[in-house]
Amino acid sequence: MPVALITGASRGIGKSCALYLAEAGCDVALGARTMVEGEAREHSSTLKKSDTRPLPGSLETTAALVEERGQRAMPVYMDLLDRGSLEAAVERVLGEWGAIDVLVNNGRYIGPGHMDLFMDTPIELLEQQIEANVIAPMVLSQRVIPQMLERGKGVIINITSGAGYGDPPGPAGDGGWGMGYGVSKGGFHRIAGILGVELGGQGIRAHNIQPGFVATERMAMDMAEFGFDASQGAPPDVVGAVAAWLVTDPEAESMNGQNIEAQDFCRERNLVPGWSG
Repeated sequence: MPVALITGASRGIGKSCALYLAEAGCDVALGARTMVEGEAREHSSTLKKSDTRPLPGSLETTAALVEERGQRAMPVYMDLLDRGSLEAAVERVLGEWGAIDVLVNNGRYIGPGHMDLFMDTPIELLEQQIEANVIAPMVLSQRVIPQMLERGKGVIINITSGAGYGDPPGPAGDGGWGMGYGVSKGGFHRIAGILGVELGGQGIRAHNIQPGFVATERMAMDMAEFGFDASQGAPPDVVGAVAAWLVTDPEAESMNGQNIEAQDFCRERNLVPGWSG
């Protein structure tokens, strides 16, 4: 049974990827900080205030849904700002399940600086966004690729953002996003193409999925004040369905290193019946 490791799997896009990959026949290792429902931690996007209200979702909840689909689930604590936690999570999955066939780098920095103007954002917070959004996925990729190469196969999926290659429609906090988000997503966006060139001949595929605006739990709870209306977003199912397609469909072999615009791709192939955007 193929094994997938997904970061940010407690809710939103990561949770959707976990469920769609489980339905596609994968056992799923689920990485995030929120292990059980109700845990409180800072998730305000701005330095101007604090917000520690518990967000909906947890690894425990996602794991139960994976198991309902007949697959094994392994919740593993992962903090993208703590490289040791990433190493420990990978070691546990490899130690208990013997392989990681699919890596989905979905988790990202959550916290102040995301929606603050550049001159209001301490460099330390910009560094944290780069650490979580760029360095952490490379740490995980370096750790899982050797055992993929031993078997001559593997898939890495990076959940990127249009912010990585497009300018915001307005300033941060007024319909746009902060410098750290755009810069870090820009760096993250380049990883799959380089991996595709370096490793494509050895059976390893890497893909970007650009999700577009998606109506996640956090988007609904936190982002209206910054000009984002969750009711206008696509369901997380769109991204999960595209991720499962990339893992299972033979046509995906020809898309190594490419960027997939998730909503257009899902619509064209009718991957989520009944959704047309």
